[in-house]
Amino acid sequence: MTLSDLSAASWRKSSRSGASNDCVELVVAGIGAAVRDSKRPEAGHLEFGGSGWDAFMGVVKDGRLGNV
Repeated sequence: MTLSDLSAASWRKSSRSGASNDCVELVVAGIGAAVRDSKRPEAGHLEFGGSGWDAFMGVVKDGRLGNV
């Protein structure tokens, strides 16, 4: 599987997502990760390479996104 072809991917939601489906879905592969809107999966996804994903997760874990 490549990040560009995620047709066979098993997308997952956060365990913190509510019943209203207002969340993102995630797929992680050995080469990176991708996220998409759970309400509109047909709208596409955002891809991160391995180092990009690590950097993004560092920002999230450090709380540097504020109230985005």
